Amino acid sequence: MTNHAQVLVCIAHDPGVRLRDIGERVGITERAAHRIVAELAAAGYITRRRRGRRNHYTINAHLPLPDAIVREQNVGELLEILTTTHGSERRGDRTGTTG
Repeated sequence: MTNHAQVLVCIAHDPGVRLRDIGERVGITERAAHRIVAELAAAGYITRRRRGRRNHYTINAHLPLPDAIVREQNVGELLEILTTTHGSERRGDRTGTTG
């Protein structure tokens, strides 16, 4: 899984996650996490909103995946697969995603 996908999974699990924590979870530097988050925001996959001293991220789950092979799938469908644990039921909108 790419670092970009891993960052999306981190944000899906915790929409208020800090860049430092993303870096630790993915195994990249905080600077690399910042670059990836900026790229995801520029591409429209996430939206950042400032809440006090922290950012809160919203995943724009309706966007198609950038890979031509799976273009009929969207980001939300991929995150549903990646964030659901084996044997658990659907978690509703716990990921911070929008429509």
